[in-house]
Amino acid sequence: MTTFPNLLQRSFLEVPERVSIILQHAGQADQPLTYRQLVLGANQYALTYAREGIQPGEVILLILEHGQDLVFAFWGAVLHGAIPAIMPFLSEKLSPERYRTDLASLISITKPSAIITSAEFESEARSALVPGDSVRKVIVTGAIEPQTEPDLESLPGMKAGPDDIVLLQHSSGTTGLQKGVALSHQAVLNQLQAYSRAIQLDPEKDVIVSWLPLYHDMGLISCFLMPILLRVPVVEMSPFDWVRAPYKLMQSVSQYKGTLSWLPNFAYNFCAGKIRERNLEGVDLSTWRAIINCSEPVHAESHSLFAEKFEKFGLRPQALQTSYAMAENVFGVTQSSLENGPAVDEIDRASFMTNRVATPPTAGRPAMKMLSSGRPLDNTKVRIVNENGEDIPDRLVGEIMLQSNCMLTGYYNRPDATESALRNGWYLTGDYGYLANGELYVSGRKKDMIIVGGKNIYPQDLESLTSEVPGVHPGRTVAFGLYDEEAGTEEVVIIAEADSEDPAEQEVIADAIRRHVTKSSAIALRHVKVVGEKWIVKTSSGKTARSANKEKFIRELNE
Repeated sequence: MTTFPNLLQRSFLEVPERVSIILQHAGQADQPLTYRQLVLGANQYALTYAREGIQPGEVILLILEHGQDLVFAFWGAVLHGAIPAIMPFLSEKLSPERYRTDLASLISITKPSAIITSAEFESEARSALVPGDSVRKVIVTGAIEPQTEPDLESLPGMKAGPDDIVLLQHSSGTTGLQKGVALSHQAVLNQLQAYSRAIQLDPEKDVIVSWLPLYHDMGLISCFLMPILLRVPVVEMSPFDWVRAPYKLMQSVSQYKGTLSWLPNFAYNFCAGKIRERNLEGVDLSTWRAIINCSEPVHAESHSLFAEKFEKFGLRPQALQTSYAMAENVFGVTQSSLENGPAVDEIDRASFMTNRVATPPTAGRPAMKMLSSGRPLDNTKVRIVNENGEDIPDRLVGEIMLQSNCMLTGYYNRPDATESALRNGWYLTGDYGYLANGELYVSGRKKDMIIVGGKNIYPQDLESLTSEVPGVHPGRTVAFGLYDEEAGTEEVVIIAEADSEDPAEQEVIADAIRRHVTKSSAIALRHVKVVGEKWIVKTSSGKTARSANKEKFIRELNE
């Protein structure tokens, strides 16, 4: 029988002085933690949870910034047999009022017994509590048990079974999405085995470097659980430090001879646009064998920008890879071939946007490039179905379904959501895409679809077209539908960030967007708003928050 505590115990006994994780903080020396130090710190938290009366099987919310307390608190919960759930930390990008409301909503559904946070954030955490809710304890990091030699066999987590829930992952976005993905020890370990085979993970040669937050599956699974459980060293920096100084990722890859990193699609554009060459003096990126884009969809243009910017520093363009991943499958569903790289499918733009079919380009008509997310992992099956749940031929766009031995146990305390997401043992992802030559191409989210006069319009298509217009920041666009009562259908609104703050210049760009999108798509676009930098709202994982942007647009419209 193998569980998280079993694997951690083995590393503690077999390789106690091996470095498990290196924590980086701006302005401070790097902080390596050996497996012995990791278990000693985790044991302090496990004893604290026991002292506070937290029972095995109860949920603990971790609201902590990047650092060793977050690492120790998570593994302490695992050793105690409790269920940790890492939550986003309040940042300047999140509205405090919305954050408290969402946290209170999540508490009402997930029913955690405790919150672990810092003394500085304690009052904020308590402000989300209401009389009679499930939270019995708010534990601060400065009030934990002293360090002692661990007696691992006595800890409740050592008695956990493979099918017991080991953690909750909450979907990306605001903290209050009320669906905690419950994952068992066995599901996570099945994923790690299959995914590590797909990327040919080598504990003796690989080094993972990451800035990703641990409240999102990309960071939690690929850059925290996988390296620690499989004994691959990982270098972790703060997401806030990375946003302020993205070149630090490159410096860390060079310093530690990093081989693997995972990034959301926006990060490729962000790094290519924001990093200055003066910050890359002496940097060598030649050890990077895979930088894996896990967004849905992924964009070939973003990879090209990244490769062009960093090739002179040793980056091999073939290191740019892709994966389709989601918390409900622990993490990876597909992975591109590290030998050949992701396939590129050049297709007719009009056929794809109007008829949702990926056909070869037609002479004299605009084409577009679709970047594959790879092939299914060897333990995962993928199907594309229509609205009736029927399989459809290759190259037709439909909903992606999957089945594997690493799927979620269920949405925690949400049997209704679990039942609606599963169909005869298959998980309905809510994502649209198509298959071609065994490769999966993801085109967008079902919930984001706009219906204009009976036509299905996918905002990602319009956002890509908008990004092609000169003066628009690539990747800083958002499209959504706004219901027009008079017309009886939705109208498309596009918002685009531009360099210029001059209203006259912004109107020129808006006119260019209208012409380009109308000419290249199935809609006559009228509503375009060109804005300055940082107008567009992103989710906690860096994705475009369409509903929040729609709310912001309507609010400004009514002011």
